[in-house]
Amino acid sequence: MSSANEELITRALAGKVWAVAGANADPERYGYKVWRALREHGYTVYPLNPSLGELEGDRCYPSIADVPARPDVLAMVVNPRAGITVMEDAARAGVPCVWLQPGTRSDEIRDFATRHGIELVEDCVLRQLRGRSSEDQTRRK
Repeated sequence: MSSANEELITRALAGKVWAVAGANADPERYGYKVWRALREHGYTVYPLNPSLGELEGDRCYPSIADVPARPDVLAMVVNPRAGITVMEDAARAGVPCVWLQPGTRSDEIRDFATRHGIELVEDCVLRQLRGRSSEDQTRRK
């Protein structure tokens, strides 16, 4: 991994407020897994899904424009065809960084991010959180 990419990942993970586009109530789906992992790691996380009213007691928001605080990072766990709409919403809301999970990426999304000054992380947030937890545990020993 390039040092520039590692720095971007570190900056993104330092953001305290996240939103998860494609949050889902099914524990087998990545929208749920990403939302849950971020919560378990102490982040403030807003689930985004227009078809879901609540997720384990947390209010679920129809779009990024509806959350009460601007997220530092938006994790995208939606099909790339729907992803461009999420990117447009993120740009209007002033979200500085979007984390693209595997399966959510497209050239159209990359081009949009470049034109609107949105930083993109293209990695698996679950893997990064697990890796950083392991590093933290090693450092504490």
